[in-house]
Amino acid sequence: MNKKQPYMNVGAAILFVIFGLLFFVLICRYFSIQITGEVSGQPLAAKAQQKYSREGTLQATRGAIFDRNGEVIAEDTASYKLIAILDKKMTTNPKKPQHVKDPRKTAQELAKYIKMDESKIYSILTNGIKKGRFQVEFGKAGKDITYEVKKKIEALELPGITFSRDSKRFYPNGIFASHLVGYAEQIEQKDGTYKSVGKMGIEKSLNEELTGKNGKINYESDLWGYILPDGKEKITPAQNGNNVYLTIDQKIQTFLEDAMDNVAKQYKPKKIIGVVADPKTGEILAMGQRPSFQPKTKEGIDKSWHNEAIETSFEPGSTMKIFTLAAAIQEKVFDPNEFYQSGSYQVTDKSQVIHDHNGSGWGPITYLEGVQRSSNVAFAKIANEKLGFDTFREYLTKFGFDKPTGIELPDETSGKIQFTYPIEKVTTAYGQGTAITPIQQIQAATAIANDGKMLKPQVVKEIVNHDTGETIKKVSPEVVSTPISAETAKQVRDILETVVTSPKGTGGRYKIDGYSVAGKTGTANIPGPNGKYLSGVNNYMFSFLGMAPRDDPKLIVYVAVQQPELEGSDAGQGAIPVSAIFNPVMKNSLHYLNIQPSELEKAEVNKLSNLKGQATEEAVKNLKEKGFETVVLGSGSKVVGQLPKAGTTVLEGEKVIIQTDGELTAPDMTGWSLRDVMKIANIAGLKLNSKGKGYVTQQSIPPNSILHSGDFLIVDLKTPEEQWSNESGQTEENKEEKVQD
Repeated sequence: MNKKQPYMNVGAAILFVIFGLLFFVLICRYFSIQITGEVSGQPLAAKAQQKYSREGTLQATRGAIFDRNGEVIAEDTASYKLIAILDKKMTTNPKKPQHVKDPRKTAQELAKYIKMDESKIYSILTNGIKKGRFQVEFGKAGKDITYEVKKKIEALELPGITFSRDSKRFYPNGIFASHLVGYAEQIEQKDGTYKSVGKMGIEKSLNEELTGKNGKINYESDLWGYILPDGKEKITPAQNGNNVYLTIDQKIQTFLEDAMDNVAKQYKPKKIIGVVADPKTGEILAMGQRPSFQPKTKEGIDKSWHNEAIETSFEPGSTMKIFTLAAAIQEKVFDPNEFYQSGSYQVTDKSQVIHDHNGSGWGPITYLEGVQRSSNVAFAKIANEKLGFDTFREYLTKFGFDKPTGIELPDETSGKIQFTYPIEKVTTAYGQGTAITPIQQIQAATAIANDGKMLKPQVVKEIVNHDTGETIKKVSPEVVSTPISAETAKQVRDILETVVTSPKGTGGRYKIDGYSVAGKTGTANIPGPNGKYLSGVNNYMFSFLGMAPRDDPKLIVYVAVQQPELEGSDAGQGAIPVSAIFNPVMKNSLHYLNIQPSELEKAEVNKLSNLKGQATEEAVKNLKEKGFETVVLGSGSKVVGQLPKAGTTVLEGEKVIIQTDGELTAPDMTGWSLRDVMKIANIAGLKLNSKGKGYVTQQSIPPNSILHSGDFLIVDLKTPEEQWSNESGQTEENKEEKVQD
């Protein structure tokens, strides 16, 4: 034992030295780390910061789109995304679980609030648990959840169910200038965030202005990524997108949408295009089409991807005659009182002959009547013999038909002017062969309505900073050409008014009470798949381009209706659906803008005297002299009764019914108001029944029949619009042939 003792002491000494050295190294390392804060040249603080520091994204709000008066058309609204936490580590207190504990119950409850079957929800939850996922989402069904639905789900207190805040594009007006406004979609980015991107219309063309710049938030978090109570935060604020104010007026746009809806429902056309513009500024006040789509759900977008007023060119038909006429007046080669032979016109040789829409024409007529009747021959002669093709072609450029207008909408196309051969030059003069867009027609029409100055069409009024309200860009009216003089413009408007007011005019359906309308009808052929024009009464593009009031137009309205389902065999019926849009839109818009109707002569007011006892002939004579329309009941020579009664104040033109002492016979009441029919029923003691509203179209007691007290009188009444829909239409041109071989 004594021999071993020295060795044990030596071993202990060695171990002591070794452990002493290790302890010394640790102490040195400890103080080294404390002093330098580094390990192997790597800063520990940075490593810790890297592990527990997180970076979040602060989503920028996409700019809102407003109408000219500040009414919201499109804006971002809050939405929520449903998330299910599956990781058990999230639960630190078993009494308050923070992960999904019961997938079956969770699926049952969630299925009541999101559009997903319970079995599908259950499958997503259980598959996520099996694969060890921290959380799962529920696809489209779990996105765009409203605040109201979120609160209802939260009230269930389902463990592990939470939400992340998001935003979605909201279009409060539904189908409302949908192709002009467009839509924006949420596109997933590489970092997993979503970004709104414009896909059509203003949302697309001004996407850069509307799109903001996301901000950042750097924060300290715990192991699971949650912000520490005392953690430091560094925030880079988001820059929200700019707001865009359009020239569109919500009221006028609604007038247009409603009118198009009515016509689409009644006549089922393949296509409707409508545009309303301010000719003094070039601002578009309304633009719409059918078919259209819901910008929120995209329902219906598969039927029409294009903005027809901007992206589609087609043969305009006789609305093109407006600009041929303007060129001729400007060049002083149009004499409205000069006669020409209507019917047909030989362009070059016998194989190239164009015809008026009624085939045989109207014999020798004046050029003014040719405009009113929409004579193709008149405009062929104007282009070829009066203007000359070279001069005519220059005016096509001056009116902007050979290039896009530059309106602030995407994918605008240009017109396709066919002007190589004489036949093409002639047919272009009356709107066949050459194709242009509706927006080009609107632009050209501003020159007619605005005393020769042609204005660029505009849909953007101003762009404003979302956060400060500062105006970034303000759009001013832009004159792009002056193709005609103010005097020429006035003459054109005067002539175009006669297209509406003259019995010979094709625009009789476009009269508006109290306002003078100047405009031109159009009935354009539609090329078929084989290159030939379609045939049949329905296979046309019917249109009207009009402005009002004539002397100082405040509005231009263009309406085109393609292939409506019409009754009868006359293409003139095409004016019925077109006028059913143009008339209410123009009239309601003028009223809304407080454009006063033309001053009408006030009807003379008279008090009706007592006619009883007077001779029938004398009473009738006196009433007519005062402007009253008199209806005599009976064949007697003396007046025994009257309506209205003596002393009643009546207007000039009102019917006065006088009863004689002879036998009473029924008058022809066609076109009478119900008020006047009631006078007859009252005097004769008839029992009156009426059907419908408006004016009498049929009466049960034939005219000149003896009236007996107690008899039933039944009258059918219809409004003028209802009567029009049953007529064959006799003023609109039947068709416009391009060439007869």
